[in-house]
Amino acid sequence: MSNLPSKLMDPKLFAKLVLAWYDTHGRKELPWQQGINPYRVWLSEIMLQQTQVATVIPYFETFTQKFPDVCSLAKADIDEVLHLWTGLGYYARARNLHKCAQTVAEQYKGEFPGTVAELEELPGIGRSTAGAIASIAFGQPAAILDGNVKRVLARLHAVEGWPGNSKVQQALWQIAEHYTPNKRNPEYTQVMMDLGATVCKRSKPLCEACPLQDSCQAHGQGNPQDYPGKKPKKEKPVRACQMLILQNPAGEVLLQQRPNQGIWGGLWCLPELASDANIAEHCISQRLSESEPATEHWNSYRHTFSHYHLDITPVLVQVNPKDKVAEAGEQWVNPAAPGELGLAAPVKKLLEQIAAMHKQLL
Repeated sequence: MSNLPSKLMDPKLFAKLVLAWYDTHGRKELPWQQGINPYRVWLSEIMLQQTQVATVIPYFETFTQKFPDVCSLAKADIDEVLHLWTGLGYYARARNLHKCAQTVAEQYKGEFPGTVAELEELPGIGRSTAGAIASIAFGQPAAILDGNVKRVLARLHAVEGWPGNSKVQQALWQIAEHYTPNKRNPEYTQVMMDLGATVCKRSKPLCEACPLQDSCQAHGQGNPQDYPGKKPKKEKPVRACQMLILQNPAGEVLLQQRPNQGIWGGLWCLPELASDANIAEHCISQRLSESEPATEHWNSYRHTFSHYHLDITPVLVQVNPKDKVAEAGEQWVNPAAPGELGLAAPVKKLLEQIAAMHKQLL
């Protein structure tokens, strides 16, 4: 414990303070707090990674209606899963979710294992998520360290540095474990997330409402906004592409499924070309048109990923494929009803625009 900051609070006092706050102010009506079981806790924790509660709620409700338990999710086609995930982002989470459900169904007979160590072995479950499941679903004294908890603990003890740094993260884990109680573990885990989300916010923290205010070093210094330390800035590269809306005489649009690995892995997307590629040559070579097709360039816009910006220029292309049939990994879809496919968010938006244009013309 040599990396621990000095002046740690007594863990019993810490738990008493935060649990008293939870009993009065904590969130108790969230969908995943009703009918608590390991499946619902796991699903909510995966969805909440890097995503706000308000965004997650409708996705969680739709998902649990379609897949009420881990076995129904395990039996689902991955396209169904990605379809329900469309718009939630970070799609590797959905693919790992499906793999994890299949593993639990096949290796654990549909019952989630109850220890942190076993949970961490499952696809897509890291240390903090495993701790949350073990604590909330199984009542175990397991520490968590999601973004909200990192912020609370970093400010409480003025822990300097970016939490992505291994030494800083190690120190925060030690603090989290120091304060994790042996009783009321589900409530304790929830209150630590609640404090970070509703009181110890990134900007404009509500220090006057915090049960830890008197012991908070960052508050005492008058600079809570300086903790935790920011990730070192790195300029994101910019890439550009043309996104082709290839429309046949029936009004259908061609979609292609992307490889499982990489950006938008496994999702159905519009074909992409380099920003300087010749669209006519592409269409003729792909037997989508016998001559230069009519094209309409739409306004470009930027879609930002975690590590680069993508400047997209949508191009509506009227094609008349004579002998071109959809190959494996391709399909022509009705923009107004593309079916239960996992769609990248920009693609879903463009299909909706095409459908709206058709409706106006009717």
